[in-house]
Amino acid sequence: MNKIIILGRLIKDPELRTVEAGDKVFTKFIVAVDRNFKSPDGTRKADLIPVTVWGKKAEVVCKYLKKGNYISLSGRLRTGSYEDKEGNKKYIAEVIAEDFKFVGGRRNESDEATNDQ
Repeated sequence: MNKIIILGRLIKDPELRTVEAGDKVFTKFIVAVDRNFKSPDGTRKADLIPVTVWGKKAEVVCKYLKKGNYISLSGRLRTGSYEDKEGNKKYIAEVIAEDFKFVGGRRNESDEATNDQ
């Protein structure tokens, strides 16, 4: 079974795209997922995981999510390889999201100003 579940923050705003035939939409974005441990210098690192969402779900993601928002998603891991222009073999891995949930919200400057008072 190929199943993956991640929870993290979007590192930039998702953008809706259309396949060349023009009849299907999708979005690609990257989710920063915190690791379960701290590095020796005491900082917490994150893995940057590329995600693709298709169809109506992609439209919802693009409409409601922005950089910094938390998302929980599940889907399948897709891997592959290709040759670049110089003939070097490159490997890719991405999550094809099948389901997602919006988790909490992102604090913005107006929220912080309200909380400080």
